[in-house]
Amino acid sequence: MTDEVRSRPATNAGPVDARVENTGTGVRLTVTRREEVVLDRVRLGFVLDGTELGTADAELVRVSERTVRDRFRARSGKSVGEHEYEHREIVYAFREAAGVEWRVILRVARDGVAIRYALPALDGTARVTGDRTAVTLPAGSRSWVLDYQTWYETPRFGVDSAELAGGAYGLPFLVRVDETNHVLITESGIDGRFAGAHVEAEEFEDGGPTLRFALADESVEVTRGVVTPWRVFLVGPLAELVSSLLVDELAPAASPELEEAAWVRPGRAAWSWWSDFYSGAQLDKQKHFVDVAADLGWEHLLIDCGWEETWVPEIVSYAGSRGVQVHLWTIWRDLNSPEDLRKLALWRSWGVAGIKVDFMESESKDRYRWYDTILAETARLGLMVNFHGSVIPRGWGRTFPQVIGYEAIRGAEYYVFFENQALTAAHNVIQPFTRNVVGGMDATPVAFGAANRTTSDGHELGLSVAFECGITHFADHVDAYAGRPLAARFLAEQAPYWAETVLLAGDPDSHAVVARRSGDRWFVGGIATGEARTIRVPLDALGVGTDAQVWIVGDASPLTGEVPATGLAEKAGRTAATGLAETTTTAGEAIDVEVARDGGFVAIVAPAGTELFRAGPRPRQAVPAVYPAVAEVGADGIASITTDADVRLRLPPGWSAGRVGGTGWAVRPDASLRPGRLGVVTVERDGEGLDSGDGRSQDHGYDLGEGDREGGGRVPVVSHVRVVRPLTPGDHALSDLPMIAFVNDDGPVERDQSNGAGNPGDGRPMRVAGRGFERGLGTAPYSEARFHLGGRVETFTGAVGVDDESTGVARVGVLGDGRELFTAVVEAGEPVTDFSVDVRGVRTLCLRSETATPFPRGETDTPDDAGVHVDWVDTTLRVPPTGPLPADDAAPVTPRRRTPSR
Repeated sequence: MTDEVRSRPATNAGPVDARVENTGTGVRLTVTRREEVVLDRVRLGFVLDGTELGTADAELVRVSERTVRDRFRARSGKSVGEHEYEHREIVYAFREAAGVEWRVILRVARDGVAIRYALPALDGTARVTGDRTAVTLPAGSRSWVLDYQTWYETPRFGVDSAELAGGAYGLPFLVRVDETNHVLITESGIDGRFAGAHVEAEEFEDGGPTLRFALADESVEVTRGVVTPWRVFLVGPLAELVSSLLVDELAPAASPELEEAAWVRPGRAAWSWWSDFYSGAQLDKQKHFVDVAADLGWEHLLIDCGWEETWVPEIVSYAGSRGVQVHLWTIWRDLNSPEDLRKLALWRSWGVAGIKVDFMESESKDRYRWYDTILAETARLGLMVNFHGSVIPRGWGRTFPQVIGYEAIRGAEYYVFFENQALTAAHNVIQPFTRNVVGGMDATPVAFGAANRTTSDGHELGLSVAFECGITHFADHVDAYAGRPLAARFLAEQAPYWAETVLLAGDPDSHAVVARRSGDRWFVGGIATGEARTIRVPLDALGVGTDAQVWIVGDASPLTGEVPATGLAEKAGRTAATGLAETTTTAGEAIDVEVARDGGFVAIVAPAGTELFRAGPRPRQAVPAVYPAVAEVGADGIASITTDADVRLRLPPGWSAGRVGGTGWAVRPDASLRPGRLGVVTVERDGEGLDSGDGRSQDHGYDLGEGDREGGGRVPVVSHVRVVRPLTPGDHALSDLPMIAFVNDDGPVERDQSNGAGNPGDGRPMRVAGRGFERGLGTAPYSEARFHLGGRVETFTGAVGVDDESTGVARVGVLGDGRELFTAVVEAGEPVTDFSVDVRGVRTLCLRSETATPFPRGETDTPDDAGVHVDWVDTTLRVPPTGPLPADDAAPVTPRRRTPSR
């Protein structure tokens, strides 16, 4: 092979070019931009079963070239909509002295290059035991990095490249190679056939450290064909890197069905966990978050840890009536088997729109195979996915557009667990130039109430635009936003998705000003680190004209050097200063914005003569009518329900249903539904649209395309029916049966354990007056737990007392169809009180408890029994060998105190 062929470059219409050659010291990649070398002699190759490939003995035997032209449709991200691209692809085939044939596949784009390796002639399997790809950084360069961790949540920081040696660093890795050019190193196109990688800084060459790609697994089994993901090198000025879509362009195309994934709905979400840790277990609190979110025009609600399946259908219905969709948190290991995966179909059948799945914390091939499964199943079901404790984006936003966010960043949750390790403005400023370049970043911004926060209010608000995620989950309590009129107005106006992203100004060491367009308006977010100062923001790149109107919300009194109030006063029950001020001006060629120390701002830029403010609350809509609320399965295996005529059903996995006339349905549960258990059938129809009622669209008039969103531009409104298979004759432990509804002051009602604290399953063995009990229900007054009896139960027996984990006095009662059948007062330290209740004919049983010293909610001085926990123990239902029983009008039962056994 001649030298001319060996060094043949890729001809590309853009400023970036590259070539692969054996320089005599091994196979090397050289990357140029505008004919200037940016990356020089990048070492290529890998280790296969202990044999190094890419050595000086590698012979170039063949070169082939083609042009890759394609298009894809982004459903979320920095630039929603249709995208076309053109890459030059050159395949270099090498043969090693030992006879092994391997290939380097090179892609050249306008904004960077990528390489990956292939084994076209491999028989059977082999193991990649190392990656020899290595980049030597120029002497005097500067890098912005994070110490490697498999879930990417260490702080990012800037460092002179000469100080990197000996460290392991996560991707993406940014380096400034000269005054103009930067290189962002990352990956794309990974799946369960390979492991992820990071970089390790090793020996110095030519004055700079060498970054070597290191695999998460010691060895990776591979088969014939492509064996590695793309190693990606974005090249150019910072503005081009920030706008780049190369990582997505390199990823596999979505299936035709997912290209038309109309159910993927980007937007903004309310999220209660950050501000109120146990609120995920409280239905009433979630309803409040829905109400405020809908008033702000937001699209989503995320319920984090603590949710209980008893009331999830109710919150889905409540939220859907305001055009808000519900997402549920879960842990990856709870979705790690075929049986566990059935939960996804079950949650979708309730009308849940998406999941937040957490704690994967691995880059291994085995974990990527798990990702493959979750991606395929959520795509099949129509569930959006937000990955937490996760890997960085590597192009899944294109291949699986239901992926609307990843964490992989040290975000606002660190204020909750590490108050003395508050996030720094310097860490935040680096993100738009690094992590956020490669995909959606769920940093949960705008944490006004963070303890020990050093960033200004303007900085926190600026994060809402400077940071991008398919669904932006705002950290703070919704009341913290509603109580700050300027912040509330901006967050209501903020668009749910972006058509274009432009870096207007900034540097990773000082500030970032990012503009994102929706329709004819631009939304600008600026964040800064360092002293108070004035930031000049050029607007010519927006093409809006010098007479465009600009509304700015930034730091109040920014140049005084004082840090505005951060919300600590609010946490103490006092009204906190907002620390924000507004300015209205015209665009000109640039605007000057004063920011506080570690400050920031937001702005809306709209054409002259157009309406600047367009948001409105989401209207409340009527949910479908359905009867009965609880339907029993008959002897024929069918439950009958009646609905409005214009509805459709969502069913649990394995269930079926057919229409009976215009409004009736015959529902047949799966055979696995056991006696006494229930399933939820969702009755849904398209909402009335996303309009506020005054002609202003709740989605800002920016169309995602024909047929987009569920129901052709509409969020479903839903009701639910609980379908129950009746209890069989005999005795049944109440704690084995599902509740049809409950309220409980501290987390969910617990089964066979005490109430504990605010999360599900956090109780302890039930113990009253020193005596232990294995079966029962743990509650925290005020509490109601409702069960369906269907008129089939004869007696309800058990006992009740105050668990030894608490103190105080409580009033308790058993109600049948709202009628009081048993009452008692129970006190800490006293034995349980027995009861035996005639419940013949009762359809709904309710166990109620309340503190014995009522006090107005919100008072700071509460009685001693405010935290009392009540145990209902040894609770048993007896069903006779007959059909439904007539109601009995016997007098309420007299309680009997049970003494401890000797």
